[in-house]
Amino acid sequence: MKLTKYVPVLAAAAALALPGAALAQEEAAPAVSDEVVWILNSLLFLIGGFLVFFMAAGFAMLEGGLVRSKNVTMQMTKNVGLFSLAAIMYWLIGYNLMYPLGDWAIEGWFSGLFPSWGVLEPVYLNDEGLAAADDAGYASTGSDFIFQLMFCAATASIVSGALAERIRLWPFLLFVIVLTGFIYPLTASWQWGGGWLSEAGFSDFAGSTVVHACGAAAALAGAIVLGPRMGKYKDGKVNPMPGSNLALATLGMFILWLGWFGFNGGSQLAMGSAGDVADISRIFSNTNMAAASGAVSALILTQLVYGKADLTMVLNGALAGLVSITAEPLAPTLLLALIIGAVGGAIVVFTVPLLDKMKIDDVVGAIPVHGFAGIWGTFAVVLTGGYHGEAALGTQVLGMVAIIGTTFVLSLIVWFILKAVVGIRVDEESEVNGLDVSELGMEAYPDFSKG
Repeated sequence: MKLTKYVPVLAAAAALALPGAALAQEEAAPAVSDEVVWILNSLLFLIGGFLVFFMAAGFAMLEGGLVRSKNVTMQMTKNVGLFSLAAIMYWLIGYNLMYPLGDWAIEGWFSGLFPSWGVLEPVYLNDEGLAAADDAGYASTGSDFIFQLMFCAATASIVSGALAERIRLWPFLLFVIVLTGFIYPLTASWQWGGGWLSEAGFSDFAGSTVVHACGAAAALAGAIVLGPRMGKYKDGKVNPMPGSNLALATLGMFILWLGWFGFNGGSQLAMGSAGDVADISRIFSNTNMAAASGAVSALILTQLVYGKADLTMVLNGALAGLVSITAEPLAPTLLLALIIGAVGGAIVVFTVPLLDKMKIDDVVGAIPVHGFAGIWGTFAVVLTGGYHGEAALGTQVLGMVAIIGTTFVLSLIVWFILKAVVGIRVDEESEVNGLDVSELGMEAYPDFSKG
């Protein structure tokens, strides 16, 4: 006789008869060990780091699609160079400057230029278990280093697109060395390194100001010193200079959107509990919602304002939504995330023309996307109180003024020094022929426009 069909009934009866046994079994469930938490946290940083690294491809594709064909190879060269130099400078100086771990030269302000050469000394889990780990209460130093490096490199990528089509290669790379080795780690240490802004209560979860507005401030300083492209502003008019490949630019935007899940999700900095994983999933959802609403906001507004939808504005609208939610992707509801992202998309539509009126030439819209939307996102933290529930408007303003102001002033000084010492702009003939020819020695593209 087969009893299979009676098994569910018997199981239910046993559960009713022995509730105490089931409860005791549940209470006896072992807690997750410190070693497992350490492994999961390290894994979060590694996966998040891989995703943010892929954003380097997104920046390259976006910029390559938005510049003219005679400058595409130059943009690719700049992006490979800036990322590689950022990796070296962050190891050499930036990492220890940004994370002094209490070892401040000037308490809360400056850790001193202590070399980071000792980062990643060989340390392994052995028979002693977690006691032999390099950061037993958090995650592996290697995973933390690679994750934080990607944020540093992203800051430099923001500058690359804004100054495209007229800046010389080597002066740009010299600026990247200063930005990634000194300026960004210094201002970031004030917040993420436990410095004075962190103590004051400034709240920036994943870097709307610390990363994005910082990069935009450096780009703004460079754009002012460098000047606009030839023919961009003439006879009181703004002359459009369409990009070479909007399909490539669209691919770049989607790659950045994907990478942002690592950017914001990894900034949870913990994956060792069910609560942490639930928070990460919430961050993913809010991040995605803000990007979507930013794109839709820009799509609708360009139709209303200009009578036609504008793809470049839509691409930047999505990115502005992402930047806007980055300061606080955990606390908002999905509805509030939608609103935050939509405002970010609207900001781009109205601030791109504003920069043109000021004759500040930003080729890819990096300053509106990362700067103005970053400022809005940092303000928006007050709507939820931030991840500690205590963010105040005055403190948020203080943090933005400190980081953006310091970055702008220091960058302005560096740009002026580079301009005086080595020169930062190509000559008129080189700009007309394209930087691929003048800076990289490539053959000139044929001009098919004349038949």
